[in-house]
Amino acid sequence: MRAIPRSRAVATVVTALSGVALLATGAAAVGSAAGQSADVAGQAEAAAEQLVWSDEFDGAAGSAPNPANWNHETGDHGWGNNELQNYTDSRDNSALDGNGNLVITARQEAGGGYTSARMTTKDKVEPRYGRVEARIQIPRGQGIWPAFWMLGAQFPDTPWPDSGEIDIMENVGYEPHLVHGTLHGPGYSGGGGVGGAYQHPQGWSFADDFHTFAIDWSPDRITWSVDGNDYMTRTPADVPGNWVYNQPFFMILNVAVGGDWPGYPDGTTQFPQQMRVDYVRVYDTDGGGTGGSGTVTASNGMCVDVAWADTANGTPVQLAWCNGNAAQDWTFAADGSVRALGKCLDVSGGGTAPGTPVQLWDCNGTGAQQWAADGGALRNPQSGLCLQPVGRVQNDGTHLEIAGCDGSSVQRWTTP
Repeated sequence: MRAIPRSRAVATVVTALSGVALLATGAAAVGSAAGQSADVAGQAEAAAEQLVWSDEFDGAAGSAPNPANWNHETGDHGWGNNELQNYTDSRDNSALDGNGNLVITARQEAGGGYTSARMTTKDKVEPRYGRVEARIQIPRGQGIWPAFWMLGAQFPDTPWPDSGEIDIMENVGYEPHLVHGTLHGPGYSGGGGVGGAYQHPQGWSFADDFHTFAIDWSPDRITWSVDGNDYMTRTPADVPGNWVYNQPFFMILNVAVGGDWPGYPDGTTQFPQQMRVDYVRVYDTDGGGTGGSGTVTASNGMCVDVAWADTANGTPVQLAWCNGNAAQDWTFAADGSVRALGKCLDVSGGGTAPGTPVQLWDCNGTGAQQWAADGGALRNPQSGLCLQPVGRVQNDGTHLEIAGCDGSSVQRWTTP
């Protein structure tokens, strides 16, 4: 899914390992990882992973997806790919089913048009690194285009493709046995994206059952997998332009109808079509510090510090002379939180007004604890505001707050 028209090259077989067919498309398409059994891979990964955020989609049948996690993008303008659907926020197109699933439903309406849903975590959950996965049963049919993907958190201020795009899973209905993973960035986007495809081991349709689609993401490296089988790894050496994936991204779930790549529904396409999502999860796969650990320093060299090294909820966070103690050791976790002393950097009360103080609090996965590095600033996506010292004064003991982002020196931070 991207912001401009695109087409795909024909996939070619690269290798087959342990009965897992591996295909690749786009620039520098190379199959680089062996197919391992899902059970063995899952056991190995479980020992190293820490779940840092999830939506399990538990709730009453017909209820809305959690608005603390998801936005609905709406409209019928073709979405840059000549798609046919009108995305809505109606429960007819996105709702919980009461059995622990989110259901996105593409419908043909009485007038002949199509409706569906497109949901994003922008400004709510914006991971940087870790394992990002979803367990999904995709829909089927000619012209149906389900996707689980990500865009750089600075989009749309940084336009596509410079913002970066990570497609974790895409399927086009005329290839029921294949799913695709792709990178789109500056100089390699649309039909020139760098990616590959995974074929169902038995050649069956992915729509027949649930499957787990994931990336394992670290600085300068992304590996795609299906049901625990790694099928592709990409690094900066594989892309013909800048690597733009060492930054926070937000997640997207959608089902498109028609478009330049999947083609359009025909007489064989049945409606409604549903994508069922059992869960979306983000794991820290590097012991709590996929984004780095260490001091966060202001432009005058002072450190961000938990006052008195006190772990009580509500303890102020302040500037202090750097001293190397644990109260100044911050971890940038995969879920977008910033952690010290086992707790999270938190905007008091979930506030979104300039001047709201910043404190230490139990980690809870809310938008009040999301932080994105943005041109040297630390921005809280929920409020759209940036971290700075109160009164814009960089003194020992000055508490921190959020304020309008202005690019000034008092809002510039050096992070691990």
